[in-house]
Amino acid sequence: MRFSAVLKMAAVTMATAVMMVAPAGVKAQSGDTVLKQEDMVKLMPDKVYYKGQSATTQLRNSGGVKFADGTYLLTTLVDTSGYSTGIAAKYQAYFITEEPIKIGGQKLAAGVYGIGFIDGDKLVVTDVGAHEVLTVSTATDAGLARPRPLQLVADAAGGYRIYAGRRYVTVRR
Repeated sequence: MRFSAVLKMAAVTMATAVMMVAPAGVKAQSGDTVLKQEDMVKLMPDKVYYKGQSATTQLRNSGGVKFADGTYLLTTLVDTSGYSTGIAAKYQAYFITEEPIKIGGQKLAAGVYGIGFIDGDKLVVTDVGAHEVLTVSTATDAGLARPRPLQLVADAAGGYRIYAGRRYVTVRR
């Protein structure tokens, strides 16, 4: 019994490692494509608008999905140094979805948003005027080998995970 548990743990670890080191442009479920860094550089601007200011994007910390029908979901960290501490606490990344999605199980309409991983293991989604749209709980992936400030990966259970370090939320169409 103990050997069986060790084998299961090894299989889960290997699956996670393969998912994390696989080429960024790998096909996800049903023809969706997790975008490569080069794709993000082409799709995302150098600066984005949020709450009356322009913020520089950090495209090295970005991720996206091109869905089989040609629509996109994109996110990138931003430099919030010019914002008040209250706004910067809730706004760490720019988030674009061309189709309605479910984030953390809650419905989110197509649009442009700010997102932030906040205290209390939560993710807050705000519109570009910094008004809160929804808040969802995050999970922690203690087994994540190389956490990055922001990344988007396919979730083995379906959908995608948006990570900030080891904290993540699940996104589904």
